Amino acid sequence: MAQIIQWFPGHMAKAFRLMRENLKLVDVAFELVDARIPDSSRNPEVDKLIGGKPRLLIMTKADLADPEQTRQWKAKFESDGHTVLVLDTRDPRTPQLVTKAARRAVEAKTAAQLARGIQDQPIRAMITGIPNVGKSTLLNHLVMKNVAPTADRPGVTKKVAWLKTPTKLELLDSPGVLWPKFEDQAIGMKLALTGAVKDTIFSKDDAALFLISFFRDYRPEAIVARYHLEENAFEQDNVQILLAITNKLGFKDDYDKASERLLNDLRKGKLGAFTLDEL
Repeated sequence: MAQIIQWFPGHMAKAFRLMRENLKLVDVAFELVDARIPDSSRNPEVDKLIGGKPRLLIMTKADLADPEQTRQWKAKFESDGHTVLVLDTRDPRTPQLVTKAARRAVEAKTAAQLARGIQDQPIRAMITGIPNVGKSTLLNHLVMKNVAPTADRPGVTKKVAWLKTPTKLELLDSPGVLWPKFEDQAIGMKLALTGAVKDTIFSKDDAALFLISFFRDYRPEAIVARYHLEENAFEQDNVQILLAITNKLGFKDDYDKASERLLNDLRKGKLGAFTLDEL
């Protein structure tokens, strides 16, 4: 039986309550999604929470995602009526790009304010997204100093806080939040592969087999080249491929250790840019 992945600790439920209470204070919601899983990283509960509030949908980690798939997803989100920004959050232009996109997202409200003689108001935004989507990294870029803790693991930010930027944005930071139940366990596995859930709550070998299955149809040559497998390696089943990788890495029969290496290589881009959600 396939493993059921679920992770909804208490601080996430508390974060939802605080986000709901503070949403009325903001002009726009920044919804961050991981460009490697642009659909699977959209929290349906956050989508309902934002509702008709203006939103800027920011596709993070674009440098790790398949560029063509990112282009297609951006077009899809724009056709759904969203203002979309594709972002490598390491880009030094990040503050200017985000501020410009935020102004586009709230231009209707700004026009109404100007008609009433109100001008030059800061834009107040709530930043939302799943764990490890890059919110803290983005915040540090926007504020132009290290104000939010960052780490390549989920669950680092645990509270809601307001921050001001030099580009006249006032930002409400919030913890990364998932939702209580994944209806499709493939979503849970994609979140696991990209580091949105804690590594301790799922089996590494199950995730590695899911990864191998995906690359079988997507780009098998990336696995073959990275682990120096035989060219016909993918004529075998996924378990045999994992065992072959384990052997090539010198881990003997420790396929758990090999599975962990596979996950780390995927997350660090050593298997190339990829997008698990394909249109």
